[in-house]
Amino acid sequence: MAIKTLTSLASTPCLGQDDKEFVEAISHSFHQVSVSYGDNETDYLALLSFKLKITHDPYEVLTSWNHSFDFCDWSGISCGKRHKRVTALRLYSKGLKGSLSPHVGNLSFLRELSLWNNSFLGTIPHELGRLSRLRRLNLNINEFNGVIPTNLSGCSNLEELRLGRNKLVGSIPKEMSLLSKLSYFVISINKLTGGIPPFMGNITSMETFYAGGRIPDTLGLWKSLTIFVCGDCNLYGSIPPSIFNLSLLVYFSLADNHLTGSLPSEIGNQLPNLEHPQLWGNELTGVLPPSISNCSKLRILEMAYNNFSGKLTIDFSKLRDINLIFLHGNNFHGRGEADDMRFIDSLKNCTRLAYLGLSTCNLIGVLPISIGNISDQLTSLILDDNQLFGSLPSSIGSLAGLTWLDLQSNRLKGKIPITIGKLQKLQRFSLSRNQFSGPIPDAIGNLSLLTELYLGSNKLEGHIPSSLGNCKNLNALNLADNRLSGNIPKQLLQLPSLTHFLGLSHNNLSGSIPSEIKDLKMLSELYLSNNNLTGTITSSLGECISLTVLYLSGNIFQGIIPSTLSSLRGLEVLNISQNNLSGKIPQFLDKWSSLKVLNLSFNDFEGEVPVVGVFANASAFSVLGNSKLCGGLVTLKLPKCKEKGSKKKRFPFFIFFIVTAPTLFIVLCCVYLLYKKKRNSQPSQSSENERFLKVSYNEILKATDGFSTSKFFIFQNKGAHKSFLAECEAWRNIRHRNLLKIITSCSGTDFHGNDFKALVYEFMPNGSVHNWLHSSANTSKLNLLQRINILKDVATALDYLHNHCQTTIFHGDLKPSNILLDEDMVAHVGDFGLARLLGTDLNQNSSTGVKGTIGYTPPEYGIGSEMTSCGDVYSFGILLLEVMTGKNPTDDMFNDGLSLHKFAYMALPDHVVDVIDNDAIVRQRTEVNAKKVEECLAATIEIGVSCSVDSPPQRMKIEIVVNELQRILDVLQNI
Repeated sequence: MAIKTLTSLASTPCLGQDDKEFVEAISHSFHQVSVSYGDNETDYLALLSFKLKITHDPYEVLTSWNHSFDFCDWSGISCGKRHKRVTALRLYSKGLKGSLSPHVGNLSFLRELSLWNNSFLGTIPHELGRLSRLRRLNLNINEFNGVIPTNLSGCSNLEELRLGRNKLVGSIPKEMSLLSKLSYFVISINKLTGGIPPFMGNITSMETFYAGGRIPDTLGLWKSLTIFVCGDCNLYGSIPPSIFNLSLLVYFSLADNHLTGSLPSEIGNQLPNLEHPQLWGNELTGVLPPSISNCSKLRILEMAYNNFSGKLTIDFSKLRDINLIFLHGNNFHGRGEADDMRFIDSLKNCTRLAYLGLSTCNLIGVLPISIGNISDQLTSLILDDNQLFGSLPSSIGSLAGLTWLDLQSNRLKGKIPITIGKLQKLQRFSLSRNQFSGPIPDAIGNLSLLTELYLGSNKLEGHIPSSLGNCKNLNALNLADNRLSGNIPKQLLQLPSLTHFLGLSHNNLSGSIPSEIKDLKMLSELYLSNNNLTGTITSSLGECISLTVLYLSGNIFQGIIPSTLSSLRGLEVLNISQNNLSGKIPQFLDKWSSLKVLNLSFNDFEGEVPVVGVFANASAFSVLGNSKLCGGLVTLKLPKCKEKGSKKKRFPFFIFFIVTAPTLFIVLCCVYLLYKKKRNSQPSQSSENERFLKVSYNEILKATDGFSTSKFFIFQNKGAHKSFLAECEAWRNIRHRNLLKIITSCSGTDFHGNDFKALVYEFMPNGSVHNWLHSSANTSKLNLLQRINILKDVATALDYLHNHCQTTIFHGDLKPSNILLDEDMVAHVGDFGLARLLGTDLNQNSSTGVKGTIGYTPPEYGIGSEMTSCGDVYSFGILLLEVMTGKNPTDDMFNDGLSLHKFAYMALPDHVVDVIDNDAIVRQRTEVNAKKVEECLAATIEIGVSCSVDSPPQRMKIEIVVNELQRILDVLQNI
């Protein structure tokens, strides 16, 4: 019988060519079978096929599926008592992964197939359409893809169809309308298109519906509908009027969509059975209909985050069963009239009300005394970010059930009522950003369950009450920006529960930091800035080992930074600026890998500034206002630290020469020279009054090996002499971290009496970007972060030249060989021999008549156009594309109309990785990070393409380029 069944099975349409392994496995199982199935072997084989398609069974629920047991006893299987055929297959939330075997279609007596909340892949087998007895099919929360099989309409007895939260595509097939018994349909959160088709209205048996798209008017035919749920389904358009005629509706949820229009004024009369309308997160407008008062069965009202306007006039006294009112983020604007907040009065009959939320609703008015008459079941009163004024009624203390009270960001004033102390269940309490005055009442110490207290940005005075030490569960406290005075109470610092943050900044607190601060071992953020705290920074702070943020700025601390702070190895932000601290910068600060922001400014620190750790990033730290510091990054412009035991100094130069002869000017560009000469003294820092180091023709002659042709190239220009003088004058006062710094100049005669002129620049030990990209001698390559940083440096320099210089300057010859890298790989733009300066007599003459370099020169220069900032942007765009692709714009591959610009443009947006230099590609371990890197690569290439378009006005502004590159860097540095 078994072999006969297998032969029959092999010829069924269910069995494809790829199921040979299945037949072999089943055949093998029959050699060992100890249970006889008689006429039920079809079900047995179908179940074994189901098991073979499962690739992952973490809970081993299918271990019982073997020949030692009757299949009716297998886990998840139910059989009929009469025929012993499978009637139900229930394996939901079992962590199963695999595909759904088409042989399930042979379970002809199946009435329920429930596989929801697993990880089934692939398509839904069309063979399921054979299950004519099937009543419930639940495949929710899986990873099924493909379309909805049209022949599911063959399941003529289907009552429940749940396909939500998968990856299905296409549209709802018209054949679905043939399921005349369907009453429960879930298709939401897929990738379907076409919305809800009108023919679905033909299924008049529908009672519960979850789907997405535009809502057709025909759904008004579902007179039996009680549950209509289409939350987060990308619904758009208005709600058809016919929907509001479905008088049996109990749960009506269209939350988090894009619905527009208004609600009918008679909604409360049309939907008398409504218990839970959930329409939050749409774009609905108009007034919130007062007729909602007639929905006497209403339990939850969720209309938040829409554009409802007008006064809130619902009479809540009729809604005795209401439990939650969720109306945040609307515009119930008032006119400051006496009855603007009258709806509060109508809440006294709502004895089951637990949550009242009306934050950010533009409510204007006074909180009435009747606020205290709301149900003692009220746990949350959220009225923040409105325009409430007047005092906080003492009747607030009658709301004994409150666990959350939020009135922040209003205009409330007066004293905090001492009746607050009666709210014994209060856990979260916020009155921040109001105008409360007077002392913080001691009664707050009675709130022993309090976990969060926010009283910042008021006008509170007096001492911080020591009774706060009774709040043993407090983990976040903000009293900043008030007028509090006196010492920090020790009792407050002895709360080990304070783990989130303690904010006391911007007050008038005095005294020293109590040593009891050491008890806050789990505190993450501490803010004590802008007070009158004195003494030394207590060493006890070193025991607060969980600190990530520490602000002590704007006080009167003195002495050194205690060495015990070295224990704070997780610190990310440290601000101790504007104090009287002294001594050297502790060495442990540059060893903290976690430190991202450090502010030591306006103290009296001395000695050398480190150049590693946080000190390697000029934007991450500040040491301004410390006159005794030296060294550090070049961008700090601090004096060099004195060397001990040696008077020998080396002078690294980068030299740019202009040599004048009767008929020839020689321009020596991009020369790298380590000029060694013994001297007794040399200025350590440039200033307006310092004298330049003198360099003679003879010294330069020796440094260049007799003007070796490997170190210069020649331009001819009769106007070079005049331009050289004007350019020297222009560059003399220009300073920027990304421009090559001039050390000195030479103007004299050579050994033959001819005019000789030269500019001597700072030595750049890491050479040019061109060499890093194209030199075979350079085995090291630039990584992605280095490339983006270099591009940002260059863009920043151009932004400075174009927009922030006293004299606007156009570079005119931007290319990789003119970008030099210092020892920290910071880029410096050099070679300004072609530069044009506005506002000088160089408008007609530059140092040379050549406008740029082939491949980098904008097309408009070829037809005689003057140099502009747009021209520099074009050159930058080509430079960017060369840095990212590794390909020179004059490469042999760029012919027959193909250019570097077009090469990059054609790769956008999906094939950018194919054109990126292999050395710049970062391989990521996770798909999420890999996708982020690809997005950054695409965004960078888009910048280069946008900068190098032919039309000058359409090129990206350089200041926008700087911002975009910084954004890309921020993303890459956080991966």
